[in-house]
Amino acid sequence: MMTIYESNGKALKVHETSAPLTGNCVWIDLLQPTAEEDKFVEDALAIDIPSRAEMREIEPSNRFYQERGAYFMTASIVYSVESPVPQTSPVTFILAGDRLVTVRYAEPRAFPLYLQRVEKGDAPCTTGASIMTGLIDAIVHRMADLIERIQDEVDRLAQAVFDLRGGVQTRNRRLDVLLKRIGKTGDNTARAEDSAASLNRLLLYFVQATQDREDDPRIRQRIKGAQRDINSLMDHTKFLSQRISFILDATLGMINIEQNQIIKLFSVMAVVLLPPTLVASVYGMNFRHMPELEWTLGYPWALGLMVLAAIGPIIYFRRKGWF
Repeated sequence: MMTIYESNGKALKVHETSAPLTGNCVWIDLLQPTAEEDKFVEDALAIDIPSRAEMREIEPSNRFYQERGAYFMTASIVYSVESPVPQTSPVTFILAGDRLVTVRYAEPRAFPLYLQRVEKGDAPCTTGASIMTGLIDAIVHRMADLIERIQDEVDRLAQAVFDLRGGVQTRNRRLDVLLKRIGKTGDNTARAEDSAASLNRLLLYFVQATQDREDDPRIRQRIKGAQRDINSLMDHTKFLSQRISFILDATLGMINIEQNQIIKLFSVMAVVLLPPTLVASVYGMNFRHMPELEWTLGYPWALGLMVLAAIGPIIYFRRKGWF
C-alpha cells in the first residue's frame, strides 16, 4: 500500500495517489508495496527501491549508501512492544531531495504515533529530513516503552527467584517456569539491544547525510539528541542483559542445590541402611554351626542389632549437620 503525504508547513495531508506528485509531496510511505507501486516511485524520483531481501542484508554497504543523489538508510525496528514477544523488521528510509520515502513490511506503531503528533503540532513535517527525525523520535519512544516493560519483568523475576516458598516439588515446578520466563525476557532484551544498535548506526549515517546535503543545522541537533537517547537505551539494555544473566545463574544454582539435596538424601539413606543390611546378611547365612541358631532370643537380638546399626549413623550425621 502506498500513501503519499503533502505538507503545508504545519500539517500533513494525504495526497491522491492517482494525481501527479507536486512540490508539497514530502513523504511517500510504502507499506508492503506492490511492483507497480515500486515502479511508480522509481519513475517519479529516479531511484531504485530496495527489495525486501535487499533490506534484510546486514552488510553496512547494503544498508547505508548513496545512489543517484539519494541517501538510503535501513535499520531493524522493533515493533509490537506490548505483545509477549516483540518483533523486529527492517525499515528503509530514502532521502531524495526534500522528499522522504519509507519502505517497510511491518506496521510499527511509531508511524501512526508520529502522525498523531503532527496533528497536534508537536512534530516537524516541512521536509523529508524533518519527517525522518520525527519518525526516529517516535521509534525511540516506542523502544523506551519496551525497555521499561523488560525492566519491570526483570524486577518481577528477581523477586520470584529469591522469594521462593513451598516444598521441594513446588519449588522445582516454579523454577522450571522461571527458567522459561528468563529465557523469554532475555530474548526480548536481545531484540531491543539489536534494534537500538541498528538505529544508532543509522543515526551516524544520517548525520553525515545531512551535512553533505547541507540541511538545516537544527535537524542535526535533533539527530544528536536522538543519538544520546539511543546510547542511553543501549547502556540500559546492557545492564538488563547482565542482570538477566545473574538471575539465570542464580536460578540454575538453586536448581543444582535442589538436585544436590535429593542426591544427598539418597546417599544418606544408603549409608543408614547399609549396616542393618550387613547384620541381616550375616544372620541370613546357612552355616550349620552358628551359635545363635538355637538361641531363643536370637531373632530379637538380630532385629535389635539392625535397629541400632541404623540409628547410629543417623545420630552421627545429625551431629555433623549432614542430615
